[in-house]
Amino acid sequence: MSKETVTTPSAEGIAAAASAVRAKGKGLPPVHLWNPPFCGDLDIRIARDGTWFYLGTPIGRPELVQLFSTILRRDGDDYFLVTPVEKVGITVDDAPFVAVDFEAEDTGKAQNLRFETNVGDQVTAGPDHPIRVERDPETGEPSPYILVRANLEALIDRKSFYRLVEIGDRVEGWFGLWSGGQFFGIIPEAELP
Repeated sequence: MSKETVTTPSAEGIAAAASAVRAKGKGLPPVHLWNPPFCGDLDIRIARDGTWFYLGTPIGRPELVQLFSTILRRDGDDYFLVTPVEKVGITVDDAPFVAVDFEAEDTGKAQNLRFETNVGDQVTAGPDHPIRVERDPETGEPSPYILVRANLEALIDRKSFYRLVEIGDRVEGWFGLWSGGQFFGIIPEAELP
């Protein structure tokens, strides 16, 4: 009978594996192609404001947060850090990223909105990166999101959302935004104050 080595997942081990993967190639690792065994949950949590916590303490190294963000995957409603050899569950309070700024080029139907996230991703809203807005059923407060990559969204921060509202447009009964040749409705016109 052979003994199987059982390892306990750790943030350090995941970081080392992610660093090794990043060193091999450019761009994001192909986490969607990896199907390693589930190794349990790590006490890593991403707060609504984009702060990453390990064992209840904020991760103070932006480089480490950025590294972890490259191996993040969402399967259904669950989030995982994935390497070629292990998959560990983490907790995400809302969206895993925060869109902290944007630039608008052109206006109207020709407008393009390019967002930057707290971990350095840059995406232009359009058919592949749609904007959506959820509204709190009790307060009506909006929570705007943009799809960053492979089922992973960024919550658009408040200052950016206010700036977006300033450049919004009215189309077919909706108030919203143009980007990438597509109109994204934010709120029905009838509900505007």
